[in-house]
Amino acid sequence: MVPQVKDSETLHVLMVGNNPIELSSLIDRLSETRSTKINTEFAFDWKSSLHCLASFTPSHIIIDDNIGKQELQLSVNKLQSFRKTKNIPITVLKNSNYQETLTEGILNYVLKSNLSPDSLYKSLSHSVKYRQAQEYLQLAFKKRKSQLAKLLHL
Repeated sequence: MVPQVKDSETLHVLMVGNNPIELSSLIDRLSETRSTKINTEFAFDWKSSLHCLASFTPSHIIIDDNIGKQELQLSVNKLQSFRKTKNIPITVLKNSNYQETLTEGILNYVLKSNLSPDSLYKSLSHSVKYRQAQEYLQLAFKKRKSQLAKLLHL
C-alpha cells in the first residue's frame, strides 16, 4: 500500500538524474515547502538506484528525463517490477512537452520551466493519491470479479 502524505510528514524521495546541479536545485525547491521535511537519496542511473534502494525506502521517485530515453525506460520498468518500489509513484521532470515520453508506470510529469516549491509538492501529493486510487480500484475489481463469477455459476 502506498503511504499517505501529511503536511508535517517527512518525504523520502529518490531522485534519479545525470545532472547534480539540477538535482540540487530540485532539493532546494523541495526544502522550501512549508512544514515538510525532505529525506533524499541520489542516483544517476538504474544501477545506482538499486544501490540506494538497498538501504533507503522512498515514498516518491523523481526521474529527470535528461538521463535519456533508454535509461528512463529501463529505470521505470525496473522500478515497477522491483517489489520494494512497484507501488511507489514515479514523477518525471521534463524539459519540454514536445518530446515523446513513455507513459506506462509514470504517474506524473512536471515541466522544469514551471517548477516551484508548491507545484512540486502538490505534484508529489497528487501522485500518491492517484496511486492509492489505482490500488483501490484494482482491489475492488478483483473482489467484484469473483462475486460476478459466483453469480454466473449458480
